[in-house]
Amino acid sequence: MTTGGPAQAERLNRPAVAALDAVLGVPFPVLDDGFVRVVDYMGHDGSVVQAARVSYGVGTKRVHEDRGLIRYLLRHAHTTPFEMCEITLHVRVPMDAWRQWIRHRTANVNEYSTRYSVAIDAAQRTPPALWRRQSSDNRQGSAGFLPSDQGEALTSSEATLQQLARDTYERRLAAGVAREQARKDLPLSTYTEAYWKVDLHNLLHFLQLRMDDHAQEEIRAYAALIGDEIVAKWVPIVWEAFGDYRRHALRLSRLELAVVSALASGSPDSARAAAESFGLLQTGRDGQLTPSRERRELEEKLRRLGFSVPWPSTT
Repeated sequence: MTTGGPAQAERLNRPAVAALDAVLGVPFPVLDDGFVRVVDYMGHDGSVVQAARVSYGVGTKRVHEDRGLIRYLLRHAHTTPFEMCEITLHVRVPMDAWRQWIRHRTANVNEYSTRYSVAIDAAQRTPPALWRRQSSDNRQGSAGFLPSDQGEALTSSEATLQQLARDTYERRLAAGVAREQARKDLPLSTYTEAYWKVDLHNLLHFLQLRMDDHAQEEIRAYAALIGDEIVAKWVPIVWEAFGDYRRHALRLSRLELAVVSALASGSPDSARAAAESFGLLQTGRDGQLTPSRERRELEEKLRRLGFSVPWPSTT
């Protein structure tokens, strides 16, 4: 009776990306005193391919086949292979933006602790020209800017408030107050730091949400930098596919597809009828269309596709 010997497998080398290695540990500045830098990473474009093919070798020898497979995986939301790549970032970010960041509960996080250490002596400040107005049709968004004279006054009062908060905090520490209690009145503009380790699949989800034009401008600055300066260097084929199929793609719901199909066939009347049947063209007592975020989003998509909106637009 013969028995098989141990499985033979070639020795593997740790995947390396020269473009990312060149910026390893280099802080990329964000806002007035923030930064992002790469601490470590695991995997690259080829790792996604190998995971998809359950291969422990070098994978395909044809780069265009690798690219095609990655694009197929992203296009059809086969997410597991992207989870095989991970990256650790060291970030310095204002606490108000960090609150949004930490809502993405799909990463490993170790944050700077103001229970053990003195709070970072830096707070994000807003230049006079960058005070944004509250959006009239989006409760969590902004639109346009305040006049410069108002901005000057707001920036001045911001500096006074931040300095008062810092002085109050430091006086408490000097008086012997425990750090965990002394910190309670620090403003959300205070910078914090953290190590943030995340797999590529969840990083792409983070970037899709936080690079969106509707995301808060401050966290969008971080997301744009991570995407354009780090992910693009780390996994360029994945980044290209992400741009094509998510970042710059257009998704249509069933009702939106019905409207678009009618317009494509040259029938704006049918498009209006479809929108009305889905409840998108309801009117108030004054005969005007009632506000509808869903309709407004559809109108934006129609314009991107080159169609005229076949009903009186409210935007």
